[in-house]
Amino acid sequence: MVGIRVTRSILIDSSEIDLSTTRAGGPGGQHVNTTDSAVLLRFDVWGSPNLPEAVKHRLSDLAGARLTKEGILILRSDGNRSQHVNRQDVQERLMGMIREATIVPERRKPTKPTKASQKRRVEGKAKRSAVKSLRGKVRE
Repeated sequence: MVGIRVTRSILIDSSEIDLSTTRAGGPGGQHVNTTDSAVLLRFDVWGSPNLPEAVKHRLSDLAGARLTKEGILILRSDGNRSQHVNRQDVQERLMGMIREATIVPERRKPTKPTKASQKRRVEGKAKRSAVKSLRGKVRE
């Protein structure tokens, strides 16, 4: 199995990554019309046997609109004229997203407001109420 090591525990098999090339848009003269320099990467997140379920869920959240309904992550790189550089760039972006998905976010610990902050809040409300009450009609 030839693969790409993402972390110590995650090794992605290179057969899971589908790389294809297309023509890149933008300026470039006649060269851009003859070379397929843009690289399109497809990775089946939900079908990957090498990713833990928790990582799949976090990666799906990170991917956002780049994830299809079938669970396929699509990344495109066309920033360079060299296909080789674009291929490396798109693979590094995939590995970076998977690494980021392996980080478990810390759970938020709910806190309660202190007595002093509650007192300040109530005093501030009373002060504001007094200011607003002075804005009414003047009674003789």
